[in-house]
Amino acid sequence: MLDLLNRGLSQDFPNPQRVGCPDSAVLRDIALHKMPLAEADRWLHHFSACSPCFQEFTQFRERVANRHGRAQLWFGAAAVLLFAVAGWLWVHPQPTTRATAAVVLDLRARSVARGQNPSETPQIPLEIPRGAQRVVMDLPIGSKEGSYDVALMGHTGTEILNTAATARLENHVVVLRADVDFKNVRPGLYFLGLRQPGLEWERFPVRVF
Repeated sequence: MLDLLNRGLSQDFPNPQRVGCPDSAVLRDIALHKMPLAEADRWLHHFSACSPCFQEFTQFRERVANRHGRAQLWFGAAAVLLFAVAGWLWVHPQPTTRATAAVVLDLRARSVARGQNPSETPQIPLEIPRGAQRVVMDLPIGSKEGSYDVALMGHTGTEILNTAATARLENHVVVLRADVDFKNVRPGLYFLGLRQPGLEWERFPVRVF
């Protein structure tokens, strides 16, 4: 008779206060596998005879499954995004600083008589990026091999940068390679000056950008 009364109370009040039933914290620990199997075993047998406890245990398990499902969905989306970005970078490689480390200037058709003002022979300025650290120049036709002074000049002739380099004949063209770092040069119009020792400057208009 007492057993029947207890079963009736369990059915009328399906909550953690059910007599002889584990509370919600125990059910949650079993659902999350936080309770040792030896300790949880007796409650697992209880679930087979207590519908309210089994339902509450099932609800905890469903919550765990939903959380795992959302986590797997998030990781899956993140993986797809990562592969998409990697693929885009593979197809569109990003430029590096080395891409502008050297700039090639063709001066073969830009010969200016020594001592002549370049403004008297208007020419389109040559382009030099500020990332350039070396200038490779194909010298004007008739230029000689040997040592050269190289300078970046303002309009008044002030030398902003200067260095020395040696020109050599390469494939029938006299080529001069000079290490000149333009990173601290302000953007604007300048003159690139070239001369062999003891001779006057030849100046060519350039634009640093």
